[in-house]
Amino acid sequence: MLDVTLQRLLAPAITALGYELFAVERLAQGRHSSILRVYIDSPDGITIDDCERVSYQVSGILDVEDPIRGSYTLEVSSPGLDRPLFTLDHFLRFVGRKIHVKLTQPLDSRRHFMGILQRVDGQNVILQTEDTEYNLPYPHIDKARLVLDDQLLNSKSQTMR
Repeated sequence: MLDVTLQRLLAPAITALGYELFAVERLAQGRHSSILRVYIDSPDGITIDDCERVSYQVSGILDVEDPIRGSYTLEVSSPGLDRPLFTLDHFLRFVGRKIHVKLTQPLDSRRHFMGILQRVDGQNVILQTEDTEYNLPYPHIDKARLVLDDQLLNSKSQTMR
């Protein structure tokens, strides 16, 4: 689950280090523990050293502010090439790319869709599959991520040159 409160808390420090805070996600691991996953990004890519640097800074903030009940494991990573899409801004950023979407409830007897992200229209994510265009209600999207394909791999190799 995307954690907007923690994102607001951590964003200034991560930005000051020279990274983009892509998202903060909390995943329950039993009754009293969770994983706190912090996704960072940079035009130059993300290395393990970058993750360690951000982890050190974020750990300090979390120790002082103490915003999380129970125990948690902090993970700092790049969103990767097949990055998850959490917000409407993420969807807008990747219009024209191939994505996979899982809905919380069926639409036309389906919960899984894969196709080209056409546009965002209000609270709807418009996805073109091979044969149909679907209006997927953003509030019903459980998970979404980019699909590794030739276009994504080629665009990444171009930015790494």
